[in-house]
Order: sequence, then C-alpha cells, then structure tokens
Amino acid sequence: MRKLLFILFLGGSLVSCSENESSVYTGNQLNFQLFQSSDFAFSGDLEVRELISGALEFNISLLGNNGDAGTTYPAHLHFGSYDSPDAVIAAMLTPINGSSLKSKTIVSNLSNNTVLDFESLKVFDGHLKVHLAGEGPDYQVIL
Repeated sequence: MRKLLFILFLGGSLVSCSENESSVYTGNQLNFQLFQSSDFAFSGDLEVRELISGALEFNISLLGNNGDAGTTYPAHLHFGSYDSPDAVIAAMLTPINGSSLKSKTIVSNLSNNTVLDFESLKVFDGHLKVHLAGEGPDYQVIL
C-alpha cells in the first residue's frame, strides 16, 4: 500500500511540474542551427520559446569541448548580416557557461528600444554571435 501511495504521489508531482512549465510558455517555438565559424570545433542550437508574457526565452546549447565553470563565452544577438563586421548588438545574451555549454536569457526589448516578440522574431534581420572571450583579441574570434 505504501508503494502505491508513493507512486501516486510521484505521479502527481510529475503532472504538476508539467502543468507549471506549460503554463509559462505559449507553445510557440523556433529552432536555429549554430554553425562553426572558427578553428574552434563548436556548433550548436538556439531554441527560442515564447513566454505567456510575450517575452522570448533564448536557450543556447553548444556542442564542443567543455571547459570549466569559470570559462564563459559571450553571446549577442546582432542586427543585420553575419558578414557585417560592425553589426550593432541588438541584445546582450547571458554568457555561455564553459562547463555546461548552455545559456538561457529572457529578451523582450532590443537595444534600439523596439519590442522583440515572437512574430517580429520570425522576420528579424539579424544573427547570433558567440565570442571566444569578452575582451581583447579573442573577442574577435567567433565560435
């Protein structure tokens, strides 16, 4: 009988977690593949999920050699084409953790004070860059 109660409790807990998560998101989601851009063997994915508030959750997952937790890779959403060397930063994203190779950022406004919602993201003229370092010459290296 105790095992049955434990299983029912565990099942109820799992259902409530799923309900809480689904109540945060609208179900709208876009996925983008990230390609290697340097001699460093990193690629990955960007998943963008719409929150009920209208904001967007940017989840970056890189594939490559994990470093330590003290290492971070700055990430930015930029306006315009990738090959534009002076592309303006549209949004600063949470740096990618070197150990997990993951990052999560909530974005609702861009640097030019425009709102970024799910529909405007679909037609956004821009790109994502992940940098090897936050400053110095390694900042110019795009993973």
